Amino acid sequence: MKPLKIALLGCGVVGTEVVRLLHEQAADLAARVGAPLELAGIAVRRKDKRREGIAPELLTTDATGLVTRPDVDIVVEVIGGIEPARSLLLDAMKSGKSVVTANKALLAEDGATLFGAAREHGTDIYYEASVAGAIPLLRPLRESLVGDHVHRVMGIVNGTTNYILDKMDSSGAGFSEALEEAQALGYAEADPTADVEGFDAAAKAAILAQLAFHTRVTAADVHREGIADVTSADIASARAMGCVVKLLAICDRVPSEGGRNGRGVSVRVHPVMIPRTHPLASVREAYNAVFVEAQSAGSLMFYGAGAGGAPTASAVLGDLVAVARNRVNGTRGPAESTYADLPVLPMADTITRYHVSLDVADRPGVLARVADAFAEHDVSIQAVRQEGYGQEAQLVIVTHRAPDGALSATVANLRDQEIVREVASVMRVEGDE
Repeated sequence: MKPLKIALLGCGVVGTEVVRLLHEQAADLAARVGAPLELAGIAVRRKDKRREGIAPELLTTDATGLVTRPDVDIVVEVIGGIEPARSLLLDAMKSGKSVVTANKALLAEDGATLFGAAREHGTDIYYEASVAGAIPLLRPLRESLVGDHVHRVMGIVNGTTNYILDKMDSSGAGFSEALEEAQALGYAEADPTADVEGFDAAAKAAILAQLAFHTRVTAADVHREGIADVTSADIASARAMGCVVKLLAICDRVPSEGGRNGRGVSVRVHPVMIPRTHPLASVREAYNAVFVEAQSAGSLMFYGAGAGGAPTASAVLGDLVAVARNRVNGTRGPAESTYADLPVLPMADTITRYHVSLDVADRPGVLARVADAFAEHDVSIQAVRQEGYGQEAQLVIVTHRAPDGALSATVANLRDQEIVREVASVMRVEGDE
């Protein structure tokens, strides 16, 4: 068959790896697809920049012209961001091209527009590389588990924050020190805001929730908290409980009294304490791992490299082969599925456990008044530990499961009490109670 022509948008770390793999594995890819894959061009911002292993004649600064070229069959986008990526992908699909993208931010913000364009123009849009790098996660949710009923998706989807928290736990380093080490090793950007404030993980959580629950979810729907406020004291307190601190993306289908689909979905990203016996607790350094809990399949765990040029390019090539096969066979892959259309519930309705650390006055009756504050808002206390004496007295309280709104009201009550000098830390606890 005649070659399928590929237009590549972006030639950074991931794009360069995509080009290398296309060249090195050309014969294998052609055999798997049923037709050769041929690079038609690569859109870049600067043509004069030296790029090892890239033929200069492939480079162009006219991205729109490239994606609308009549001979191009598939467009691969690895430039990231919202614009011009969105406009370029829409132009590509309007011109009948199928699309492969790694753009989590765009999918989480405006996936509906992209999926609508794919449906309107009869093209494919694949995006495995947008979440968890090389780990095959989205396709199992979209295809392998489509006959099952997924209850929960929970995991570590940001390698930078996992590296930082792992170093804080294993070496006793503070947040700033661990962040500097992550930057020195290339795990964290010079501006780490997207990672440490949870924006990256929130975008991925939105994509996971949409696939798992057949409900449209955007990044704006995700409750987000980062790790910048996690202290060495939090890490030590978790260790004393037999736990470790991780930044988790947690997507839940919230059950109702009646209907099978539940009354809504909860999607959140925040630090949690999890028992060291939990499989996610052993995920070290910059690796990712995601648990999927389904009615028939039970618990599944996906683990591997969640970022990096080669791992991400591997996921891009997997999508490229799938899309190319569809072109050869005259078929299309799965379309967007949002039939369940469940409401995204507010964080106040989310039910979990909590670890609350209080600096209090060390005098008789303090514990009783603190307990009354929890009881007033129907938050049941599971365990209490006192650390220090005199001016340094600290109460550590672990609760049973309670709504987040009730815990927030309890904390507000405690802050108003003269016996409480400071609510030093509030962290959620996941894992078996």
